[in-house]
Parts: sequence; structure tokens; C-alpha cells
Amino acid sequence: MTGQRPSPKPPSTSGRLVYAVGDVHGHAEALAPLLDQIRRDAAEAAPAQRPLLIFLGDYVDRGPDSRGAVDLILAAEADAAFEVVALKGNHEDAMIRFLEEPGFAQAWIDNWGEATLRSYGVDPWGGEAVQARFGAILPDAHRAFLGRLRLSVTVGDYLFAHAGVRPGVALAEQAERDLMWIRYEFLHSDADFGKVVVHGHTPSEQPELKANRINVDTGVYFTGVLTAVRLEGADRRFLQARGAPSR
Repeated sequence: MTGQRPSPKPPSTSGRLVYAVGDVHGHAEALAPLLDQIRRDAAEAAPAQRPLLIFLGDYVDRGPDSRGAVDLILAAEADAAFEVVALKGNHEDAMIRFLEEPGFAQAWIDNWGEATLRSYGVDPWGGEAVQARFGAILPDAHRAFLGRLRLSVTVGDYLFAHAGVRPGVALAEQAERDLMWIRYEFLHSDADFGKVVVHGHTPSEQPELKANRINVDTGVYFTGVLTAVRLEGADRRFLQARGAPSR
């Protein structure tokens, strides 16, 4: 008699308690209560190993308080209760380019950066001179934060990246731009990427839980809902907090 093939094991964090926070987009008023939820949840779980708190990128732009959002992440980094990893999103990529390339200033302001500049007290109008004003006022801690953002992190059977991965390319060989910017080729793929990819970048009104990926970007700037996924062993669930939509 032929035995049945065993069911595949569900993806696991190998026992690590992990939280991954979706795109914040300047909504500090939603990030603060979500972090409070995460702190309470972690305290109740009392894991043997320090929990890992991952921010999936896009902390700035669109919403009213990009500066406050970065301050909250810096405060989380200083919290000894967590190991914190902050990833680079395409909006941080664009912000860094704005700081480094005078010719890119107006493109960033017109597309995304006006709200970010205002949150730092910088008038967004004035062409390339805005770049110099912003560079002078940007706190050193925020500049250092932008400089240490990572592109991805792996925990057990999960890979965390801002946008996703390119199908057919080994995870170790993914291009930086794809990790921060890819969209349709990744989202429409049913491929086994080698890890379950936890990402943001493409907003959905509800978090998406698929066999090969988990999307936690619930479009806080238009839904008012900020989402994190909680992963521990094979267990997966979502935490959410509300802010005020910015459009």
C-alpha cells in the first residue's frame, strides 16, 4: 500500500517572534498606537529571545508627519526590548537621491516630497535651493538613519523586503532596485521564491496572505489603517491601528 505524501510544513520563523510593520508614509499618529500594541503583545508573549521588529520601508512622504514617524522608529531602536531592523523603501531611496542630486529636487517635491519637507519645517517652493535648506535642517540622527537602512533581512522561512523580489532570480542575486521598487512581475507571480516574502510597497485595503508572499501595506494614507504582521514559529496574525487618511 502506497503511503500518502506528507503535507508540506508551514513556513516558520524557527521560533523567533517577529513583527513587520507596513508602509507608514508620514502617519506617526497611526504608528505610535501600533507600536504600543506590539510592545504589549511582546510583553505578554515573554519570548525567550528578544523579539525582532522590522520596518518595511516608506516611512516618509504623503502623510503629515514624516519627521515624527522617523523619530518613533529611532525611539524603537533605542528600546532594549527589541532588535530593530529598518529597511529602505523606494521613498527613502528617492529622498536620499534628493539630498545628493540637486537636479532631482523638483521631481521629488512634485511627486512625493512636499509633505515631507513641510514636516521638517522647510518651505517646499524655491527650486534647487530647497535641497540646501533641507540638508541644513535635517537632524544628524535622521541622516544617519537613512544611511544605515537595509535592503532585506531573512528569518527562518521568511524574507523581508520593501517591494518584493524578481521571479526567477536567486534571492542572493536580487537587484537593489527590484527589492525597493518591483511591483507587477512579483505580485502576479505564483512562483516559489525560496522564502515567503513579507513586503509592502503596493497598497491593498486588506493585508494579503498568499502562499509565496504576505503584503502588509494597507495604504494608511488613504485607508487610515496601518498594519503589522506578527510571526512566531508557524503562527501568523495581523495587528492594526488607525490614523487619519491624508487624502
